[in-house]
Amino acid sequence: MTSTSRKAYGVKGAPYAFLLPATVLFLLFFALPIGYAVWLSFRKVKVSGLGLGSGARKEVWAGLENYTDALTDNELVAGALRVLGYGCIVVPVMLGLALLFALMLDSEKVRLTPVTRLAIFLPYAIPGVVAALLWGFLYLPDVSPFYFVLEKLGLPQPDLLDGGPLYLALSNIAVWGGTGFNMIVIYTSLQAIPTEVYEAARLDGATPLQIALRIKIPMVAPSLVLTFFFSIIATLQVFNEPTTLKPLTNSVSTTWSPLMKVYQDAFGKGDIYAAAAQATIIALATLLLSFGFLRAANRRNKQEASR
Repeated sequence: MTSTSRKAYGVKGAPYAFLLPATVLFLLFFALPIGYAVWLSFRKVKVSGLGLGSGARKEVWAGLENYTDALTDNELVAGALRVLGYGCIVVPVMLGLALLFALMLDSEKVRLTPVTRLAIFLPYAIPGVVAALLWGFLYLPDVSPFYFVLEKLGLPQPDLLDGGPLYLALSNIAVWGGTGFNMIVIYTSLQAIPTEVYEAARLDGATPLQIALRIKIPMVAPSLVLTFFFSIIATLQVFNEPTTLKPLTNSVSTTWSPLMKVYQDAFGKGDIYAAAAQATIIALATLLLSFGFLRAANRRNKQEASR
């Protein structure tokens, strides 16, 4: 091999060399655990006799038994329905506020934009467990300053950690922490719109509201799709908020969300095989919902482009 060919080979192989560390990390810490979880989901422990002595407990092939048990598990189905109700509150409110804040920050009349942008984004930088603890104590009547003020004013003091208000309490934590991130994504897209577009609209007599509704929002539609996609995934994987609030109220069970059910079965009951099957089902449901939403969004974009 000549020096020229060696140099050419080195240039062609350079991208693969840069990708190698990321590929190895992806295989070791992402692909391999997923594959192992899928493998465990098709296994179970067979107990012989009283389950004592060597060889009394043996791991055997279970086929689809774990999946059948998971799909017919009332606790898992109930947790999925609770997360559905939780998502119906979180996603529209969070994305609506993110879009509103992004449009306000993009307005020329808003002052101190960097400070305001940082203030809105700051809650996202707080870890989810810390945020849940912070709001959890604000929800407790005995220590919350809000309940103290309501009591002094003679106003009713609702219990936000019991019954229906619990959904609002959990949703508030997610909205408070996630709005800033989505706002930054949408605001960045707004900043990428050429100013000539706005100037042409103003010359045509468009008001700021018309510019926002007819120009800004349609042009940041891809960012809205992206944030909606991320919000769906985060909603289906809700775990930190209900787990952190559980010691503060009896209304949150150990299986309140599907991921809490997986954790309880794996580490509470020690049945990692059933937990692996449930985790696989949750992952497949997330994949199907995300893929279906992205496909519908792409189809709509193609239809609008063809008009």
